[in-house]
Amino acid sequence: MSLRSACLVPALILALAAGCGGGGGAGKGRASANEPQTAKEKQLQEAKASGEADATGQSGWGKWRYTGDRSNCFFVAGQKCFKTEVAACQTMKCKAGEKCKASGAGPATVSCAK
Repeated sequence: MSLRSACLVPALILALAAGCGGGGGAGKGRASANEPQTAKEKQLQEAKASGEADATGQSGWGKWRYTGDRSNCFFVAGQKCFKTEVAACQTMKCKAGEKCKASGAGPATVSCAK
């Protein structure tokens, strides 16, 4: 082995080791621990900063909700959901001379009408 190749091999190994990112330098394309990693996390962080989201991270869209069986909510009487019009009308207890009537869709609103 010649002197030239004896010096070239260790120099080449050092150059490869330095070029392969042996050190973990800060700020080289890596996000810090407090930065969001996904788009959803970024949106949540921005919503918290602007006051649109509460501390739990859930965006509130109102306090009112239907009660009852919401998976089969076809008729609404007041705030309660019903599967059938008959059940919703029984809850309304319309006075004499008034008739139970469903109007609208998705879910239909039940009311007493003359």
